[in-house]
Amino acid sequence: MARTQGSHSDITGPRVRRAALTLFARHGYAAVSMRQIAREVGVQAGALYNYTPDKQSLLFDLMQSHLSELLAARPPMAAGSGAMQRLEAFTRFHIRFHSQRPEEVFIAYMELRNLSPENFALIEGQRRAYEDRLEEILRAGVAEGSFEVADTKIATLAVIAMLTGVNTWYREGGRLSLDEVERIYWDMVRKSVAA
Repeated sequence: MARTQGSHSDITGPRVRRAALTLFARHGYAAVSMRQIAREVGVQAGALYNYTPDKQSLLFDLMQSHLSELLAARPPMAAGSGAMQRLEAFTRFHIRFHSQRPEEVFIAYMELRNLSPENFALIEGQRRAYEDRLEEILRAGVAEGSFEVADTKIATLAVIAMLTGVNTWYREGGRLSLDEVERIYWDMVRKSVAA
């Protein structure tokens, strides 16, 4: 299949991903067609298949890329630091990382239902790897007597949901700076698990 004049794979491929990301976040995966993505990129619909096998693969690729970046960006657990310090580092990292990626976060949480069972299992594994880091911190805090948590798995999911919620309302240039948001959320997280 001939490529559209002026199209370059190293330029068009990322544009296809960016257009799909924006359209999926704005309208939802089910409401977006490959034709809409092609129109947004400025290529013929058939040309999209030079960059992705289908819409499902595109959704999976966007989610997997986001979660791979998240897992790679996690700061290492500092040896010798207590659970409270590690929990603070996790809290601040989560807010800062996700605040820069609102569309990716929306898709990663809201479009799971549209993944095929095989793709869902892979994405769920990546999500679990991230959640396990927080649960490990909470377990350590309970063991050292810093935290009082009845169920570390439920606490993990609650803390992540609370932190990810920042993306629904935070806007740069708003009433609070990101540093202030981090400080306030850290205080809420700390109080929610403190012994």
